[in-house]
Amino acid sequence: MSDEHRRAPDAVVVGAGLAGLACALDLCRAGWRVTLLEASDGVGGRMRTDRRDGFLLDRGFQVFNTSYPQVKRRLELRSLRLRPFTAGVVAHTSNGPVRLADPTREPRAAGTLLPGRALSARDLAALAALTARDAVLPVSTTGLRQDRSTSAALSRAGLSDAVIDDILRPFLSGVFLEDRLETSARFFHLVWRSMVRGSLCLPAEGIGAVPAQLADGLPDGVLRLGTPVAEVTDAGVLLGDGSEVPARVVVVATDAATAASLLPDLTVPDTRTVTTYYHATDSPPMAEPILMVDSTGAILNSCVLSEVAPTYAPPGTALVSTSALGTDLPGRAQAVLRRLAELYGTDTSGWRQVTACTVEGALPAMLPPWPLSRTTRLGPGRYVCGDHRATGSVQGALASGTRAAREVVGDRRKER
Repeated sequence: MSDEHRRAPDAVVVGAGLAGLACALDLCRAGWRVTLLEASDGVGGRMRTDRRDGFLLDRGFQVFNTSYPQVKRRLELRSLRLRPFTAGVVAHTSNGPVRLADPTREPRAAGTLLPGRALSARDLAALAALTARDAVLPVSTTGLRQDRSTSAALSRAGLSDAVIDDILRPFLSGVFLEDRLETSARFFHLVWRSMVRGSLCLPAEGIGAVPAQLADGLPDGVLRLGTPVAEVTDAGVLLGDGSEVPARVVVVATDAATAASLLPDLTVPDTRTVTTYYHATDSPPMAEPILMVDSTGAILNSCVLSEVAPTYAPPGTALVSTSALGTDLPGRAQAVLRRLAELYGTDTSGWRQVTACTVEGALPAMLPPWPLSRTTRLGPGRYVCGDHRATGSVQGALASGTRAAREVVGDRRKER
C-alpha cells in the first residue's frame, strides 16, 4: 500500500458495484484519497461471473449494451471481446412462434416484417414510429414527458393489445422483471432507444469482466475486499470486525436493501427478484444467439449462451440460460425444464442443471412517476448512489456513481 493511502482517506465508498467503482474512480482522478470497501470477495455487486466445471455462470442472465453513454466513456470495449446477440427475438405466442428482427442488421429477416405475417400494417407503422422517435429525439426529451406505465405508453402509441400481450409484454418482462408492464414509460423509452442505437452483447469472459475492467483502473490500495461495513457513523464507518475507518465523506453505493440498513432515514423502492437456471446439454437446442421469450409467463426468456459466446461452456457442450420471475420454489425447476422442451421442440430429459441462481433485489421497481436521476446528497458528508437512485441498468448505476463523485467534489469546493 502506498504512503498516500496509509493515511485516513478523504472519502470512504461502501460497495464496489458499478456505482461504487465509478464514484471511487472519479474521486481518485480528482485527487482525493479514497478507500473503497467491499463486503464480498470480488467487485461487481450483482454483476459478477462464477466459474464452475468449465462454465461461465453470470449471476443471473444479463446483457451488455454498447450504446450507453457511460459505457462509451469508461470502458475499452475491444478488450472485453464482445460477442453479439442476434438483433431480434423469437416470441412464443398462442398462435405459435413469431420471429422479429431489426431488418437494418438482419436483412434476411426483413420478410418477417411484411404486413400480415408477424404484425399487421397498423402495428408495423405504430412500432416503426415509436422506434424512430426514441432513436432520433434527444434523450433529454424523455424526462420531460408526462410519465405513465409502459403498458399505457404502448397503447397510446397505437399498438394493438394482441401485439402488446403476445410479443412486447413477454420481451419487456425480462427487461423490467415484472409482467404487468407497470414500469415507468420514461425508463422504457430509454431502454428502447439504447437497443435501437446499440448492440446487445456478452463479454467473452462473462459479464463480470465489465466491473473487473473498471477496478483495474483504481490506484493501488484503494480497494479493500472482504470488508463489510456494519454502520455509518458520525466519524466515518464502523467495520464488521469492530474497527473504524474515519472519513469526512461517506458514499454508500450498495444495493437498495443494504443502503437502507446503513442509512435508516433513506427511502428506497421495492425491488424485483429473478431466478436463472443454467442447463448443460450435448448439443445446442437452437443454433443461433437469439433470445426466446414466452407469452405464457412460465419463463421470462431463454437463450443458448454458448451460441452467443462459445467461451461460456466447455468444448462439445452447450449452456442454456433460462430466467423466471421470483425465487426457486419447490418443483419449479422441473416445470421450467418441461416448458423448455415445448419451446425448443426437443427432449430436455437429459439436460443437466448446472446451477440455479436467485438474485434478490435484481432491479428496483421503477413505477411512474420515476425520476431518471436524483441527487445523491443525504446530509453533510453523506451520500448514496446506485441504480435505485437512477435507473435499473448499467447506465443508471454508472451515472449515479458519477453524479455522487461530482456532488462530493462540488460540495467540498463550496466549503472552501
